[in-house]
Amino acid sequence: MTAFTNWIKSTPAKCKQAASKARVIVTAKWQVVPAATNKAFTWLRTYKFHLAASFTALGLIAAGTVGWKQYVDENTHILYHVMVNGQEAGTVSDPGEVTDYFSNRNKQLEENAANLHMMVDSQGVTFVSERVYKGVPDKTATFTKLDQLITPYAMGAELVIDGKTVGIVKDEQTAQQILTEIEQKYVPDVKNTNEVRILSADGAPDSSSKDLQPGESELESVGFAQDVKINNAVIDPNQLVDPDALLDKLVTGSVQPTKYTVVKGDCVSCIAKNFNISKQVIYDNNSWIQDDMIRIGDVLDLTVLQPALTVKTVEKVVENQEIQYDTNYIKDDTLRAGTVIPISPGKNGLKKVVFEVTKANGQMQAEEVVDEEILEEPVTAVAKKGTRVILGEGTGKFAWPVVSPSITSGFGYRWGALHKGLDLVSKNRNIMAADNGKVITAGYKSDYGNYVVIDHLNGYQTWYAHMSTIYTSVGKIVEKGEKIGYMGATGDATGVHLHFEIRRSNAVENPLKYLNR
Repeated sequence: MTAFTNWIKSTPAKCKQAASKARVIVTAKWQVVPAATNKAFTWLRTYKFHLAASFTALGLIAAGTVGWKQYVDENTHILYHVMVNGQEAGTVSDPGEVTDYFSNRNKQLEENAANLHMMVDSQGVTFVSERVYKGVPDKTATFTKLDQLITPYAMGAELVIDGKTVGIVKDEQTAQQILTEIEQKYVPDVKNTNEVRILSADGAPDSSSKDLQPGESELESVGFAQDVKINNAVIDPNQLVDPDALLDKLVTGSVQPTKYTVVKGDCVSCIAKNFNISKQVIYDNNSWIQDDMIRIGDVLDLTVLQPALTVKTVEKVVENQEIQYDTNYIKDDTLRAGTVIPISPGKNGLKKVVFEVTKANGQMQAEEVVDEEILEEPVTAVAKKGTRVILGEGTGKFAWPVVSPSITSGFGYRWGALHKGLDLVSKNRNIMAADNGKVITAGYKSDYGNYVVIDHLNGYQTWYAHMSTIYTSVGKIVEKGEKIGYMGATGDATGVHLHFEIRRSNAVENPLKYLNR
């Protein structure tokens, strides 16, 4: 190899020497001197093998240079320096390896913290690329350094009610489960259920309705009266609360139970008044009470819950109600006024009434008649009626006792007890006589508050309760539409309204039987 190298080095000099000997003289007419030409060809024949070897060696050198460049290119790689907030953690061959690192790290954290949502993220991580000859990334060392530089943090779900955080749980799913359990406590057992959604305090229910039959109901909406949000946030693990404890807090308002032992002389309404609670609380908390019967030694639960959330439900309820038939009176001036002699009997009709019932935590807030359908027309009775007028006798047809009323509680069994009339509210709080009659009661009663009873001298009476002011007096003859009082909340009342009853032969009847929209 050494000899070959030395030969290569000497060859250029020999070539130069030969070329000097072969120099020719060119004349102006491009003629070559024969003698010089012969000498040149003779020299080329002598050194042709040396020249060939020289050119071969030069070719090998050029080929070697190209091969070395290709070798260098094949062993030059791009490395990515992983930077965390400006500090280098190491190198990787592909940024995707760092992405996989974060994914695997989060899975591992989730498995190791079953009751806590721990995680890391790539915020603050950047990459700087570099071409390096025979560079080898140290992925293991890089990930170890990332473990040191990036600290895991806890995520949680804040349950926010009207802008105030009431508790923090592991995740949004846990928070939503708590809300669902609270909703389900107050969802009525209905035949049909439309799409359920969370309402804001002024949310309107879906007005769509299926063809319901009497006795059936349809849930239109269920949601919270408050503004309820679930916010995902970085938390201190010590802030987490037990989901069951948070559920209990939202339902009860952290109110301590109140127990009371019945003593001699107690009654349900007396106890309610002494503790400044409604009788309905006593009925709800002590379902074993029947017909207000309590005995000395009975222990009553008088706890008044103060839930943080109010579940608002709106449902449509369908009922069949009778329509009171009218009587066509044939006047007879030979008969005393008030004397009626039947000629042909009447028959009550039937109507299907659709109510929209709004409840808050299962307690009725409003009951509005939204539709009526006549199923069977009433048959009018015919009778003779004396015309000798008796002052104060009613017509038998009743008018609404307040202007443009809304029904907040209807007639019938509500909350386990018979509600004897209608509870009405109106922007106009004046109360008017529903028909002509004579005032037989105008005073105060513990459960009715300030109340008036009008005898219509035809077998009917109307009762008006919870007035703030009475504008009439016992013995006075009143006409239909005459103002007799002003709406209030006296007696056993939870808000300003009129309790209105119609009694026939001293038996309570549904006022809607006589009143039509």
